Amino acid sequence: MNRKKENTSVSKLKIIPLGGLEQIGLNITAFEYEDSIVVVDCGLAFPADDMLGIDLVIPDITYLKDNAEKVKGFVITHGHEDHIGALPYVLKELNVPVYATRLTMGIIENKLKEHGLEKETRRKVMKFGQTVNLGQFRIEFIKTNHSIVDAAALAIYSPAGTVVHTGDFKVDYTPVYGDAIDLQRFAEIGRKGVLALMCDSTNAERPGFTPSERTVGRTFDTLFEEHSSTRIFVATFASNVDRVQQIINTAYKFGRKVVVEGRSMVNIIDIASSLGCINIPKNTLIDIDELKNYPDEKQVIITTGSQGESMAALSRMASDMHKKITIGHGDTVIFSSNPIPGNEKAVTKVINELLRKGADVIFQDTHVSGHACQEEIKLIYTLVHPRYAVPVHGEYKHLMAQSKIAENLGISKDNIFILSSGDVLELDERGAGVTGRVPVGSILVDGLGVGDVGNVVLRDRQHLAEDGILIVVMSLDKYTGLLAAGPDIVSRGFVYVRESDALMEEARQVVDSAVTGLLDRGISDWGKIKAVTKDALSEYVWKKTKRRPMILPIIMEV
Repeated sequence: MNRKKENTSVSKLKIIPLGGLEQIGLNITAFEYEDSIVVVDCGLAFPADDMLGIDLVIPDITYLKDNAEKVKGFVITHGHEDHIGALPYVLKELNVPVYATRLTMGIIENKLKEHGLEKETRRKVMKFGQTVNLGQFRIEFIKTNHSIVDAAALAIYSPAGTVVHTGDFKVDYTPVYGDAIDLQRFAEIGRKGVLALMCDSTNAERPGFTPSERTVGRTFDTLFEEHSSTRIFVATFASNVDRVQQIINTAYKFGRKVVVEGRSMVNIIDIASSLGCINIPKNTLIDIDELKNYPDEKQVIITTGSQGESMAALSRMASDMHKKITIGHGDTVIFSSNPIPGNEKAVTKVINELLRKGADVIFQDTHVSGHACQEEIKLIYTLVHPRYAVPVHGEYKHLMAQSKIAENLGISKDNIFILSSGDVLELDERGAGVTGRVPVGSILVDGLGVGDVGNVVLRDRQHLAEDGILIVVMSLDKYTGLLAAGPDIVSRGFVYVRESDALMEEARQVVDSAVTGLLDRGISDWGKIKAVTKDALSEYVWKKTKRRPMILPIIMEV
């Protein structure tokens, strides 16, 4: 009897994704139970093409700030930018402890140093199998495999039930570093009863299994053998420490020296090396300035820029902008990655540039994904056996693909929830449902400005980019109210003025007669003059060019 009464008083658990469910990136999810909130991950997204001049995008944490007294900490699954990149910005507004595994914490600490937050941020390095109590929650870190070392899944224990969050994962029975995914622990937790599974959906459309990271090592051996007389460049993700390890292993096997180039790559390899997550044979790694001491066939350059980023090392080498290395005839460039959706054009541009220079470019079979395909997703569902399925990490089509997998495994359609960022999912053993929404959105970071560029500014930038600007300058006499000088028209990004003298002169006359007409009628209100100037010039320019540049009238008093 007592037990029953106790059970009915248990509150529901709330799962609130604040980002990451409509795109790849911006991953951040709040778990709330009564007076406690635990936040899983805090990632950034890279700007879309229409976000002109924006450096990166971070999540809107209004809900967390409004409930700051409840937030017990950030729990981080792994060290990729889309899971940790926003932490330095968010911690400035919400100073709570951070919990993460060894390499993940090493990368986070590097970011905190850059932002001057190292001293004031409390953090704890977690081991696999270890748990931490945060308010009403207990969080356990479970070993998984991914394209970065020390990736973790989380078991989130609350009075309302257990949620398993896989983080980004794949099932790799032969990882390059460390142990295979702890499938036994998933099964043990599953046997005790799991309320909900939040599983990585990135590769949910792909049948079969994701190949082991080790298969790439064998491909490198073959490629190095085939290109034994050329200098070899390998472009890959900075964070893929296992990939770098395999390139170094192969280079050592073939008696080559290795240079690591690109700031983010150097940083992560330094951190991984100091933590013992990468094993570099003695005298294999050399400084870029030492390259001249070795013939081309004894060199390997591991570099950033596999996504075609314009300022990354590979792009600069391809366009002769790199201070110390240029790529040319007789070089072999291996792209050890797949283009992230949206980056295809940039990658193709760099490949074309390299081919034009006479380099041999290889981009097949030198990459395996870090995400689980359908069979691995099925394996996790079967081991965990959740009551509810909440697909995460992916675009809508990826989440849908995973919901189909869950349905085929016997989970009722009513127990599968495809959420949008901002949805509040309340759940317990008796039922689950979306009960409301919280404010969410994207905060744009431009240089040192965080959130000072919004939709209006972006719209203006778009307008300027597409149609240019016309600035109309005129001076009014303070006493007579008549035109003392001007109007003069300055054009930027509209037409090349030297070749459009007639157009600009006619435009000036149109403005002159419109403004003079007003002043002759005794109208000297600046607002009215600006409005008439805009209207007259806009109409004329549209008639002549079918363009609508931004028009900015400037009036001075003399």
